[in-house]
Amino acid sequence: MSHAPPHDAGNDARLPPRSGPAGPLSGLRVLDLSAYIAGPYGCSLLADQGAEVIKIEPPTGDNLRKYPSTLEAESRAFIGVNRSKLGVVLDLKNADDLAALMVLVGTADVLVHNFRPSVPPRLGIAYEQLKALNPRLIYCAVTGYGETGPLREKAGYDQVLQTMTGMCALQGQRGGPPEILYGSVVDYYAAALVAAGVASALYEREKSGVGQYVGVSLLRSALTMQSARMVWAEGEPKDVGRDMRSGGITGLHPTREGYLYISANTPHFWQALCAKVGLPELAVDERYDSVRKRAQHSAEIVPRLRAALAERSALEWEERFGEDVPCAAARTVEDMFDNPQVLAEDMVTEFAHPTLGTYRGFTRPVQFGRTPGPEPFAAPTLGQHTGAVLAYRGKGTGAEGAITPTSP
Repeated sequence: MSHAPPHDAGNDARLPPRSGPAGPLSGLRVLDLSAYIAGPYGCSLLADQGAEVIKIEPPTGDNLRKYPSTLEAESRAFIGVNRSKLGVVLDLKNADDLAALMVLVGTADVLVHNFRPSVPPRLGIAYEQLKALNPRLIYCAVTGYGETGPLREKAGYDQVLQTMTGMCALQGQRGGPPEILYGSVVDYYAAALVAAGVASALYEREKSGVGQYVGVSLLRSALTMQSARMVWAEGEPKDVGRDMRSGGITGLHPTREGYLYISANTPHFWQALCAKVGLPELAVDERYDSVRKRAQHSAEIVPRLRAALAERSALEWEERFGEDVPCAAARTVEDMFDNPQVLAEDMVTEFAHPTLGTYRGFTRPVQFGRTPGPEPFAAPTLGQHTGAVLAYRGKGTGAEGAITPTSP
């Protein structure tokens, strides 16, 4: 059996230190066999809460490692969605490596994968097979379209599901072509459902003493995100309007410099907006005194609003509106690294990485007052902790024979 990683950086006999307080999931072990974004980031969310997450990759690595990146020898996408994990390489088609996985399964609380439904039985890691080995195991399968139905074996990808489920048809200008919403929103929402589903199953296990199967699909995630649109009342035509936008008043508007997003749906915010831009007469006009009415008369209102907005830049309007009108000047994600509010909330931290040196990245998506969780650490290089992880057979922080991070 060979567990040797493909490069020296992946042969770390020590484990990264996990300093800091316990998290709500400290003491739990998660095996992450998934790739791309949905499953891996769901497991990172569990790691944020203190769980020990072991990322198990094939010798060729998670495909996300190969995605285009301006970082040399590393993928920005992979690093961003795999923080605070131990990296292990196992070839599950190899009998010895599969046996090593089974040892880990026997000590694990959670296993997450994103194989197509027909793959786990072939590999010998279907839920019923692993349940016999570890009845307390929470087994989370992330699929494109679910475990049943005509599309069960079809590969699922974020933007494919966006297109299929109507999300793209609602982007961009009305009457225009469908537009992709970049940023892998379906994947990231699926990741949140992975973390929520696993946490719920763990809670139920405290009462029943047994684990269970948890299914998350990109199809379910894409439709869940559109619950407000997924309503079709009796007697309505199929193509009834389901656009949640507020008639063009709430939305992005050009200014003298840059773009500004304004949300003014409540009477208070609408009146404040009119006063701040110098159009107080609109606030008292009965034709515009509700969201629905303003939507009906948007062709009259929007040109006057935009003419007023042209007097200042987006940043100037943002300052002028303050807390009176919900708004934001359009910024780049790069601006968020040093945004005062982001820094005040400790959302960005510095990570030490064996090939990159250091990098700044996002962390702590959820705050816990009593159990905030340990400090995060960098995503692993391919197979970085294989030897260290497989040298142990125990589970739980501090337990004899456990995988316990050591200080450098």
